[in-house]
Amino acid sequence: MAGEAHPHLRFEREQPINAKRSKGRQFTKPPSDIPSHARGLSASLQRARASVQEDIQGFDLRPLFKLQVGTLDPDQIEKGFPGVEVVSQEDGGYALVFANDEAMAEFEARLTSLAQGGQVKYQQVIFALQAFDRWSPDDRKGWALKRDGFPASQSFVVDVELWPLGRGDERAAMIEKFDTWLASRNLEVLDRITTEALIARRLRLGRGVADELLGYRDVRMVDLPPRFGIGLEVLQLDIQELPPVPSPAGDAPAIGVLDSGVAGGHPLIGPALGDAQGFLLPDRAHEDDNGHGTHVAGIALYGDVEECASARSFVPQLRLFSGRILDSRAQADWRFIENVIEEAVRYFHQNYRCRVFNLSYGDLNRPYVGTRIRSVAQTLDRLARELDILFVVPIGNLVDCPDDWLRNDYPGYLFKEEARLIDPAPALNVLTVGSLARWDQTHSSWRWPSDIADRPIAARDQPSPFSRSGVSVRGAVKPELVGYGGNQAVDPRDQSIKHRWLGELSTNRDFVQGALVAEKIGTSFAAPHIAHLAARVLGELPNASGNLLRAILVANARVPSASIALFNEDEDKLAQTIGYGMVDPFGLYRSTEEHVILIAEATIRNKTNHFYEIPIPDSFYGGERKGRRREITVSLAYCPPVRTTRYDYKASRVEFRLAEAESLDEVARAFDNAKRKEADSIKELGGDKSWYGTTKRSYGTVQASTWAIKRARAGRLFAVVSRNDFPWGEPYCKVEEDYSLVIRLTDRENQHARLYSEIRAQLQVRERIRARARA
Repeated sequence: MAGEAHPHLRFEREQPINAKRSKGRQFTKPPSDIPSHARGLSASLQRARASVQEDIQGFDLRPLFKLQVGTLDPDQIEKGFPGVEVVSQEDGGYALVFANDEAMAEFEARLTSLAQGGQVKYQQVIFALQAFDRWSPDDRKGWALKRDGFPASQSFVVDVELWPLGRGDERAAMIEKFDTWLASRNLEVLDRITTEALIARRLRLGRGVADELLGYRDVRMVDLPPRFGIGLEVLQLDIQELPPVPSPAGDAPAIGVLDSGVAGGHPLIGPALGDAQGFLLPDRAHEDDNGHGTHVAGIALYGDVEECASARSFVPQLRLFSGRILDSRAQADWRFIENVIEEAVRYFHQNYRCRVFNLSYGDLNRPYVGTRIRSVAQTLDRLARELDILFVVPIGNLVDCPDDWLRNDYPGYLFKEEARLIDPAPALNVLTVGSLARWDQTHSSWRWPSDIADRPIAARDQPSPFSRSGVSVRGAVKPELVGYGGNQAVDPRDQSIKHRWLGELSTNRDFVQGALVAEKIGTSFAAPHIAHLAARVLGELPNASGNLLRAILVANARVPSASIALFNEDEDKLAQTIGYGMVDPFGLYRSTEEHVILIAEATIRNKTNHFYEIPIPDSFYGGERKGRRREITVSLAYCPPVRTTRYDYKASRVEFRLAEAESLDEVARAFDNAKRKEADSIKELGGDKSWYGTTKRSYGTVQASTWAIKRARAGRLFAVVSRNDFPWGEPYCKVEEDYSLVIRLTDRENQHARLYSEIRAQLQVRERIRARARA
């Protein structure tokens, strides 16, 4: 029966698994005048050798050079020049290397030979090399330090990051030497991070020593500590005569909120609060003295609080866990926020198996402007992979947006550099959430309906005026999803900017004063809408991996038509503001006869393909209304290891294509290692495809596309999953990397649809065939 809910269906891949063809060796085009190129490099090398002598010595005697090499694989540099150790790839086509005397002599000898018209070993490395340079004090300045400079006070706090060297003995020697140097200058170390991918110290110091840090060889970056953006404007609304709020079931899914704490005595929160802990020193208080955490918690617990308030019904279906990691000023304590977050996450994961965390946090001093991923994002990516958990974070608020932009330049200013997403939003193994406007009637226009109304800046389902924009590494789609976070309006009389009654309703910290709920604006309140949906999925799929949670949410997302119209269908602008869209809760938790979710979770080896034939009933193509809209969505998610010392950041690459073929053998041959021309010619399924194409979506770790099916297909449809890791990443990846694949088929306009029953019958036939083959 149409409308009846059913469990989502699981399906398996087909055999064979075949090898994915290799891309082969990377070659560099020789320069037009090789001798001249070599002479120029020789001069550049001599200048660099003199310049690096200005650095304060690190843990050994090797100088640190900056090589401009474009996208050349660093492994080729190390292989071609023994004695060179590549420390990191940096933005702008630079490789940072340690080089001993033998390696430098070899460089000079080969340059001399090329300058004289000879040939040398590994000359493609020299062809790619454009210049030698020093990692200068200016290169070591982080974004906020470049913008604001060092504080004028006599002493201040900075964050210092060292190079994350790969070899354990070198790392230990570097850390010991640096800590000894700090002690010799009587510097106060407030906190420290020492992980495989991040070595950092938070220091209190004076200006003179700060300048020395910028010249210390083993320092990668010096920056100012985080600055947080939380709006505190509150409009209180009363809800009276509510029935008692029941406690959720003991086995209800858990959701963790890491924020400014929670008002545990709130009558809408208390019955569902499993535990509240403070992680700020020295007192570890867990109560919310800011209000932000309580507001976020209400949305994370109930989802659409406005809908619950209108219905006068609050029935929590989740268990809430609160970790206070920010104080009344929206700041952490003197420690690194990364350490505070990790302590909180491990506590709730170990004690309550909490696997969905909302972190409505953004560091205004850490915008992503095409440079490398910063430390909080990298910490979340690492924990997501290690613990198989899901983080949901906001894209960040544009808190200093000039009023003139709001009045006259929406939505154009969303794509200015000042509006780029902020740490940790660029993280790849998390879900990043942008904000949409829900309301367009302010308090003034509601109170005085006969007056000239305030002009809302955004229409419903368009990006909130304060929501920042992506993308992330290599153009990865960010945000992946959007939720309601509020709107702003312009007063026609004095051109002032308003937001009263345009925000998101949620639980109010000051409930004892009579207002159970309040409304606020911010991307902080869009994120928990998504975290709530993710935790609710665990109610139906309690063992779902973090990959599956991301894949199923994105598979059920759609780009709002109001945003498509706003950007005139510009795919790049939609990718930067809306991502894959807003999640439709219909069919998210359970399938129906007209809306079916197929789930596959598997592991895949490097340089192989997996094939999934999509079970499509004949009725999906036929029926009374041939023009009705039918859709197929394919969504994929995986959680790779990451390294901030590489351009590509993620070590593993997994992607999918939707292909049409007559048989499994045909599609397998097309992707076979031995059939290079056929593999190159394979195209994705044609037709009306919505956001995004193969290349754009493949940069992210959660990917999706939707196809509108308007006619019967001549062949069968296969989702092909491929893994092809970067060579540098192979040591960090597992032999078998996990991934989740979700297929969503919808035929909503067919009143007589039996899509679920027919697909289930096909899968049962396949399973019987497999069982006979195994017998």
